[in-house]
Amino acid sequence: MAFRSFDSNQISRRSLLRGSALLGAGVALSGLPLGRAAMAHVGHWPNVAATVEDYVSSGKVANMVATLGWEQKHPDIIARGTLALGGATEAGFDSLYRIYSMTKPITGMAAMMLVEDGKLTLDQPVADFIPGFANMMVQKEYDGSIGPENLEPLARPVTVRMLMTHTAGLGYGIIQKGPIVKAMGDKGLVPGQISRFPIPGLSRAKPTDSLEKFADGIASLPLVHQPGTRWSYSVGLDILGRVIEVASGMSFESFLETRLFKPCGMDSTWFQVPKAVSARMTTNYGVANGMSLPIDLGANSIFYDNPGFASGGAGLVSSPRDYDQFQRMLVGRGMLDGTRVMSEAAVLEGTSNLLPEGADTAGTWVAGQGFGAGGRSSGGAFGWGGAAGTTGFVDMESRLRAANFTQYMPSDAYSIQREFPDIVMKDLALLKAAAS
Repeated sequence: MAFRSFDSNQISRRSLLRGSALLGAGVALSGLPLGRAAMAHVGHWPNVAATVEDYVSSGKVANMVATLGWEQKHPDIIARGTLALGGATEAGFDSLYRIYSMTKPITGMAAMMLVEDGKLTLDQPVADFIPGFANMMVQKEYDGSIGPENLEPLARPVTVRMLMTHTAGLGYGIIQKGPIVKAMGDKGLVPGQISRFPIPGLSRAKPTDSLEKFADGIASLPLVHQPGTRWSYSVGLDILGRVIEVASGMSFESFLETRLFKPCGMDSTWFQVPKAVSARMTTNYGVANGMSLPIDLGANSIFYDNPGFASGGAGLVSSPRDYDQFQRMLVGRGMLDGTRVMSEAAVLEGTSNLLPEGADTAGTWVAGQGFGAGGRSSGGAFGWGGAAGTTGFVDMESRLRAANFTQYMPSDAYSIQREFPDIVMKDLALLKAAAS
């Protein structure tokens, strides 16, 4: 299918990626007292199945794969569609999806492993690992000038906790509108990849070639808020990847592979996808004017290229199978198939509300809720969504895990990402009624 350019009035980098935060997983599954009899009927997800069927049969998306499971049990898999619109290869449990900001909980949990190891603490200054953070300045006027006339000193240090919870005061090229966006682009401080195609409104800046350079570059720019004062979606989890490198003495990629991916059996999760598995790669679409237009082809994805640096905030491609393994480990409180991957205490703390005391969330995507190690934490549920429509959450009390995979941008072009937890809740209510 030939690529067609987008109208820059219809789509922009900001609107394309802002959906990465719109996970409606503020669900309190613990408020639905499911007994074991209800859990025995986990094969029945009629509302989820109907939604998946509707999205694919209507042509809104090329494919959709939902995974739903309890505790360590194998998940129910609801899969429809093909890897690309008009294609022949069916999507399924092992298809590859750009999970974008669903990378963030993975990075957050990796950092919690180092807390468990005693290599760092939540309230430790980031400057202990990235010295440039000791001398950062802060904008007086949000998103205003980055010149000295609009800057003031830090009121308090940026901490590891703040990186995890988007309260460090850091900016984000997909959120900011002021001159800091250009400065980020000029320095190659561009986390996450989207397309080989020139899409109006999207930065064509080349990413810098190491996580160290990325972190040092961010440290050379001002913060947009004083640390600890405000929830503001940011590059915090990308910076956390560099903290993990310094604290562990390993590259971020190696740490994830050694401590998380291999123990969890996640052999299809990468920052750079091997071309040898291209037959499993989905195509990503941009939705504009009611049309789905390919922006990253499965056969020629930008994710086959070296990304420059490993983005802990938005860089991973994964499969539904792999992400379910990660979720199985979380609901297992660090255990997976009898193997301890991380401590129960680290998992429970990482999935809890870690927001600094006094951090303001009013008017944000997490207003009135908590935030843990890279994901929203509310009512016992923990999770986050991705910019291309994916979403996932676990409930730590009932030990339910659920995720939904598809590929379109912006993620708010359709309501599925926001509504998925509510659709799951409808089916849980049916299970409860059937068991009573």
